[in-house]
Amino acid sequence: MFGPAPTTPTPPPGQVGAKHSRRGKITGRLRRRLLAYRAIDFLSTHIPDHSGPGEECLLLVHVRQVVGQIHYQICTDCAQGVITALVIDERFHSTGLANRALSHLRSRHPGLAWCSTLNMRTTQDLLRRMSIPTVPADTHCPHASPAAA
Repeated sequence: MFGPAPTTPTPPPGQVGAKHSRRGKITGRLRRRLLAYRAIDFLSTHIPDHSGPGEECLLLVHVRQVVGQIHYQICTDCAQGVITALVIDERFHSTGLANRALSHLRSRHPGLAWCSTLNMRTTQDLLRRMSIPTVPADTHCPHASPAAA
């Protein structure tokens, strides 16, 4: 009480390390989830000179860097959309970005029934949660050009 004052302040209980250091898996995951919902832009592009008339790609962009892609085909005559490829950067796994991207596709193309040709275990879980059925990869739209079949 009357002795010399300590020269270095003692950190409060539970705070160890640098002030702005990463504190663990939970805060890192939360930070990436917020990043996935705030800082990711969706850009839709048409793939030129590709096999089918409805070949599209949804790019997931973070600060001028593509962090994910969803390739899909749409046929307005059949009112059907088929997801053919889904790639998301590993640091954005388990952040909800894939759910957000698929929801964006549904809202961008209302009235389409969506299905997928993906058969990997990780995408199967996502598609089941999003209620998107899986179809065989060799299933083609009857309105597609003969070169696509």
